[in-house]
Amino acid sequence: MLKFYFHQTPNPMKVALFLEETGLPYELVAVDTLKGEQHTPEYRAINPNGKTPALEDDGKRVFDSTAILMYLSEKTGKLAGQPEDRSEMLSWLMFVASGLGPFSGQSVHFRHKAPEKIPYAINRYLREAERHYEVLDTHLEGREYMVGDSYSIADISTWGWIDKATVVLSEGGLDNYPNLNRWFDSINARPAVQKARDIPKGIDFKTEFDDVAARALYPQNFDKNS
Repeated sequence: MLKFYFHQTPNPMKVALFLEETGLPYELVAVDTLKGEQHTPEYRAINPNGKTPALEDDGKRVFDSTAILMYLSEKTGKLAGQPEDRSEMLSWLMFVASGLGPFSGQSVHFRHKAPEKIPYAINRYLREAERHYEVLDTHLEGREYMVGDSYSIADISTWGWIDKATVVLSEGGLDNYPNLNRWFDSINARPAVQKARDIPKGIDFKTEFDDVAARALYPQNFDKNS
């Protein structure tokens, strides 16, 4: 059985949605990243990068949400898209992995988590996040799905971060992106989305962003002896 290492953040939620869409059996292992559980030697043996999500499958480890989605879709043949759309699939998966996700994350950090407000950094990452949203909005004009004519891991990967639009951008969220908004509403209405959202229920994840959480999430920002 798959062992799924999970925290309720955008990248693990992508994998959660894939698992709920496909009905694959899995064992859930909560990793409380605000408490620093991602830094234990046991977890680093599974994900040396010390992030969530990660997956174990019959002795094999897979880490990074994009790698996990690709691995599971190739293993099962589910939600992988059509062979003729492979180049598009890879392109949009990497767009999310290298662009939408990182810039969204930095926008959240500098707008909501950084200990000091740095106008240049706030503007830089917010504007770049908005640019990625514009790329998606243009791409989705006249399209129901991210790639080809069917729901796929490209939609799941994109959904993980667009679900946080109001935190990444502002309270207006997707108001300025009508095609992306329409697409998101369609994906968000899928029954598996609610099942994925229900996964954290009953798990006592730390929620307070205090000094402990800051040191757990950004240990490189602190002197190791402090």
